[in-house]
Amino acid sequence: MHQASPVSEVPTIVQRVKIKRTYWYYLRRWPIIPLIILSALVFVGVTAPWIAPNDPLKQHLPQRSAKPFYQDGSPYLLGGDHVGRDVTSRVIHGARISLTVMAVAMSAGMVIGTTLGLVAGYAGGIVDEIITRIVDIWLGFPFLLLALVAAITIGASFTVVMGLMVLLAWSGFVRNVRADVLVLKELDYVAAAKIAGASRTRILVRHIFPGTIGTVTVIASLSVGGLILSEATLSFLGAGIPAPTPSWGNMVSEGRDYLQTAWWTSAFPGAALFLTVMSLNFFGDWLRDRLDPKLRQLD
Repeated sequence: MHQASPVSEVPTIVQRVKIKRTYWYYLRRWPIIPLIILSALVFVGVTAPWIAPNDPLKQHLPQRSAKPFYQDGSPYLLGGDHVGRDVTSRVIHGARISLTVMAVAMSAGMVIGTTLGLVAGYAGGIVDEIITRIVDIWLGFPFLLLALVAAITIGASFTVVMGLMVLLAWSGFVRNVRADVLVLKELDYVAAAKIAGASRTRILVRHIFPGTIGTVTVIASLSVGGLILSEATLSFLGAGIPAPTPSWGNMVSEGRDYLQTAWWTSAFPGAALFLTVMSLNFFGDWLRDRLDPKLRQLD
């Protein structure tokens, strides 16, 4: 019987090592896994009314704490909660809340924060001092206390939560955009625009703002995961999305009293929240490395 010599196996081993290194190179260079997870989140959130197997609000008491699909006779894919609602459908519809936070709160916060950063950096003087001190005061304010007070006095609602998320999002842009503007406004092409008679608004919009887009994009990508987590935290504490609207934070909160008998009511929305925030953080890190020449990783 012919046996392969050790020498003949060397090329095969080398080829396998090269293939593994190639796979690792692409996984490291491109955020493939985070993009897959985020694409799935967007698809599920947009198509939730059509792909959800059941009504997320419909209670079916005979199926209270129904076990997941791997148990014999289970009617629900990921089990049922304490009042018989389908956990799968509620997780799918909960993705819409996360998408709304990503779209509405981050967009509004980005516009407000970027505008204030541009004005503070370009105007300087007393305007810069006022805006900077407002940011310092706001960053030192206990946000969770404000959220709880708003939920008690105004009442927990979707509008209140979105307003709180905007208040949380805007401050992260001001300082970084201001720092970019302090550098950009001293460059020659800005001085040429001033000599040509361009107005302050035109200089800010046409000449300085484009130079801050990279910074704004990176901050947004790194902050949106924290916003989703903050919304889930508020919902968990009862100051966020009011029940029975399916929110991942609400689901984790409702299932905490049943962890010993129905752990899946909290585990699956918690896993969805973890994967979403983790993917956004990894994508933000990759985007920062690609847009910043000092941090760019090409190897």
